[in-house]
Amino acid sequence: MKAGAAGETAVDHLVAAAATLAQGVAWCEATLGVTPGPGGQHALMGTHNRLFKIGSAAFPETYFEIIAIDPDAPAPGRARWFGLDEPALQACIAQQPRLVHMVARCSALQAQRQALVDAGCLPGEVVAAGRDTPQGRLQWLITVRDDGRLEHGGALPTLIEWQGVHPTAAMPASGVTLRALTLRGLPDAAWSALRLRGVDHLPLPGAALRATLATPLGEVTL
Repeated sequence: MKAGAAGETAVDHLVAAAATLAQGVAWCEATLGVTPGPGGQHALMGTHNRLFKIGSAAFPETYFEIIAIDPDAPAPGRARWFGLDEPALQACIAQQPRLVHMVARCSALQAQRQALVDAGCLPGEVVAAGRDTPQGRLQWLITVRDDGRLEHGGALPTLIEWQGVHPTAAMPASGVTLRALTLRGLPDAAWSALRLRGVDHLPLPGAALRATLATPLGEVTL
């Protein structure tokens, strides 16, 4: 691969949006049979999260994120990521949390972003972000649109490039593993540009994401 060229991407984490973290934790316990581990605050976006590991041989270094607007954080002065400010999503998650998105890991984010732009997508600009943890600071680069919206109903992944340690390095096994993931409705050019390992794609209308997980409660599809 030539220097600076976009390479393969991999599933980094699944994102479930919740109205509150307490609601998200209760949903996770009832739906997946596990209590999510600790997360932290994102000062840049006024959000906070809880996390747990779902990695498997097919999806290494993969985790599940439950994210919500942090009521104790000041307004970020911009649209939050993952569409969290959109009234339609807020109305939906007021009823219960839902899987909304997938973040794809890459090692050449700028080149991968440009490949998506060349494919006719609007992935957003590259933003530097981070948060403190008991094990040290996590830092990453991530694509975020100025309006915070998710393209193609959330099927177009957000891109992330970690700057140093990956968060799963400090996560214990959770008892949940990702078995399969399907994206639906991406343009062919975007799907080809992603070169996303282990993920299926259907060019048909329907739910943008479908994740199958092995859990203590049995196989669960979100």
